[in-house]
Amino acid sequence: MEPLVSIIVLNYKGREDTLACLRSLEHLTYPHVRVIVVDNQSGDGLEDAVRGAHPSMTFIQTGANLGFTGGNNIGIRQALADGADYILLLNNDTIVAPDLVDVMVEVMEQDRSISITGPMIYYYNNPETIWSAGGEIDWSRGTTRMIGLNEADLSQFGLSPRPVDFVSGCALMARREVWEKVGLLDDRFFMYYEETEWCVRAARAGYAIRHVPGAMIWHKISLEERHSSVHTPLYYYYITRNRLLFLRKTHAGYVAWLHILGEYIRTFLSWTLRPKWQDRRYLRKVMLHAIADYSLGRFGKLTLNP
Repeated sequence: MEPLVSIIVLNYKGREDTLACLRSLEHLTYPHVRVIVVDNQSGDGLEDAVRGAHPSMTFIQTGANLGFTGGNNIGIRQALADGADYILLLNNDTIVAPDLVDVMVEVMEQDRSISITGPMIYYYNNPETIWSAGGEIDWSRGTTRMIGLNEADLSQFGLSPRPVDFVSGCALMARREVWEKVGLLDDRFFMYYEETEWCVRAARAGYAIRHVPGAMIWHKISLEERHSSVHTPLYYYYITRNRLLFLRKTHAGYVAWLHILGEYIRTFLSWTLRPKWQDRRYLRKVMLHAIADYSLGRFGKLTLNP
């Protein structure tokens, strides 16, 4: 029998996107899949909709907003209890190719040294434009980036699985063994940087990470939204705080810390002194709040808006 693949779809107030994602999963050609829908107390009627339209899927209500980390960790524990051989974390705002799981499982079954994989992720509204072809970490600068971001897909990444530093939690598949040996996502992150830190943890434990160009999904984030979200207070808070936590957990060198210190000082001064950036001055308070929370060990969900 084919390996059992458990797919975890986490919802937080995204009912229609989640239902569209689940409809696409119904068309998967891989025969041995279980879908686990986890809801972070959205109050959007998703449970009734899932039980009515997709009765074979498992639905879990967490009872609180546990973030990307907490919600997915509940799903991962359920998948492990169900006996899953592979676990796929999948964003609720994605649409998958019917052969997504077939391609990823085939890669991992043919090469047992590959333990974590991620597909080619495209923009839903620009279906031939790449959002992520895996991720790369620049340890000298303390930065991460999505490979292939905003590039047209001209087959520049070939067909074979490629080594990458991390794959996006938007669609991350890993063997059961990795979750058991490395552990789950770190709840301190709540959201952002959690999958990157987990991938570093796994790689340092000897597990190989590969981007699989032949596996494909489409992510419902637009080019405009990607740029505008960077400057929302909540996003900037988590990115700032969690970047520092990521570097501490991964024992980044002093060069990276010096680079970040210089970057934050330059950014703060630019927002203060340059008329060009006056529309971002409100983010100075957010930056200071994030750094303070990191310094004081205040992690998890933000309880007081900066």
